[in-house]
Amino acid sequence: MLGAEPGHVGALQLLGVIRAREGRLDDALRLLNEALDRDPNSPEAHNNLGMVFAALQRFDKAVASYERAIELSPRYAIAYNNLGSALAALGRRAEAVTRFEQALALEPGYAEPLANLGGQLRELGRHEEAAACCERAIALKPEFAEAHLNLGSALMALGRHQDAAASFAKALSLRPELVAARLNLGSALHALERYDEAAAQYRRVLAADPGSIEARLSLASTLKAADDHRGAVAELSDLLAAAPEHVEARINLGVTLEEIGRIEEARAQFEHAIAIAPGRALSYPPLIRLKRMTPGDPLLATMEALMRDGRSLTDKEALELDFALGKALADIGEHERSFAHLLAGNARKRRSIRYDEASDLERLARIAQAYTPELLQRLSDLGDPSPAPVFILGMPRSGSTLVEQILASHPKVFAGGERNDFRAAMREAAPDGAASPFLGSAAKLTGETLRRLGSAYLARLAAAEARSLRRRPEAVRALRITDKMPANFRFIGLIHLALPNARIIHTCRDPIDTCLSCFAQLFADDNQPFSYDLAELGRYYAAYRALMDHWRQVLPEGRILDVQYEDLVADVETHARRIVAYCGLGWADACLEFQHANRPVKTASSVQVRQPIYGSSVGRWRPDDRTLRPLLEALGIAATVRSQAVPPKSPSALRETAQ
Repeated sequence: MLGAEPGHVGALQLLGVIRAREGRLDDALRLLNEALDRDPNSPEAHNNLGMVFAALQRFDKAVASYERAIELSPRYAIAYNNLGSALAALGRRAEAVTRFEQALALEPGYAEPLANLGGQLRELGRHEEAAACCERAIALKPEFAEAHLNLGSALMALGRHQDAAASFAKALSLRPELVAARLNLGSALHALERYDEAAAQYRRVLAADPGSIEARLSLASTLKAADDHRGAVAELSDLLAAAPEHVEARINLGVTLEEIGRIEEARAQFEHAIAIAPGRALSYPPLIRLKRMTPGDPLLATMEALMRDGRSLTDKEALELDFALGKALADIGEHERSFAHLLAGNARKRRSIRYDEASDLERLARIAQAYTPELLQRLSDLGDPSPAPVFILGMPRSGSTLVEQILASHPKVFAGGERNDFRAAMREAAPDGAASPFLGSAAKLTGETLRRLGSAYLARLAAAEARSLRRRPEAVRALRITDKMPANFRFIGLIHLALPNARIIHTCRDPIDTCLSCFAQLFADDNQPFSYDLAELGRYYAAYRALMDHWRQVLPEGRILDVQYEDLVADVETHARRIVAYCGLGWADACLEFQHANRPVKTASSVQVRQPIYGSSVGRWRPDDRTLRPLLEALGIAATVRSQAVPPKSPSALRETAQ
């Protein structure tokens, strides 16, 4: 805040500023208004009054005060900066950006508007520009905690989680009481899968403020990610005991219960969330996921009414409703309407994400070029010899969760779920901390590098198993640990070299069924960016299939176990025995009772794998030729499907072949 003007008016202003700093905002308001009664043309008094209004969260009045200060003093850079902050608080981000830029035009060395501009550019999705602004602010004012905070937020949006954590930690070192920095540090550590450290940050916030809903929600999310579902349920239950109408907490509790198989309890939480806020669109999709809709279900009419009143929906709400309506309408056999919503939802999602298809497909092609038979022969048997890992990989929605659930039922198997550990180990083991040397410069690989990679990966698996054992003291160490990250198909050659005794199970399914199942799924965290456009999805599938053909050609025969989803569904026991034997384990009858396996399941198949085997996804309904043409052409398949339900085919007729 500014100092006082000479004379009595200045004294009133100064006293108002002091009262505001003491938190006595009503007194400050009275004193500053009295100063303006005496001198209505004081830009400093209007600016200071605006800051008091902002502290009272009366942002409309703050905007009016700052605008009057600027009217009286058009080169008043501080007022432009403050006006930008008030506009940002009102969600008027584009206007806020303009005001911050005006402040900088007047005072280019003014760090505060630079940091604030960075914060707004991040909110507008301009993350690189945001980071650059914050870095300039820090160069001007190295001890500016808020600039480090905003920089960290921009880096998080860019996926640079390690750098973001460092920025948040720096902000905290400058201002340990900056709660936003501590919460964001927790988020960065969570993204780095350093769950214990993330939880510690959230607990520090809760120690100072036990009523912090954001900290408790974040803590529950981190505990769930670390497979401590019991802890997550306890945190969310505590939150709801104090705030029973908190819809987000209730939905999160439902999702947590769903992952551990407590389906009816999860359903009750989602229904309660809808009862609390029937107009909140995001309450419906998780419930629709758990139930099979029937004609006349009032939930369908409610969702359609919400969608018709589109003006009240955010982009995220409309997106989620499109996918939920796609599932609900398919349940009752209204397939054309269902697919219309899926087309709309996928189009919305595609517009909201960045996906460089050319780079993605080129990367897959370069992997095949790098991993030649000569390279694989030269480096064979030099990696870590552990037989523990079992990689289950392929396209999403190809049956990998079912295969893992079968293995998870075996007493000698620890099911790790979808893990980013292999990519993380690649970064750790690479000389420069990047994954690219293992792909672009594969010819430079050495036995030492491969052993380091294998050991780094095994250490991560062991840590995950140890966390599970701490929560389940009755469990014993496993002989095999599954990793069900589908995208690991890209790294099969490297997996073979770094872990020559690891098992590699490739799950596959009819190409059109696979792609349509992906198209019907709103994946979490933008994990499958290729799946939201039919042509892009088909081209990605074709590139995946080409790479899998390459691996079969260059790796020893029998190195990869192909499991065809349709065959598995048709004859569970035969193929379950084949899978278990491939993993070097003795048979266990529990593998045929996989729906009873007591473990968290976090994928889109979390409900299905807790049911006896079903074949309803074999030969699923397909749209007409014209609608499907982008996908069919990308797959290299003739347009022969029709707009009707396709009866289940024999497993041999559905077997995937190279096209």
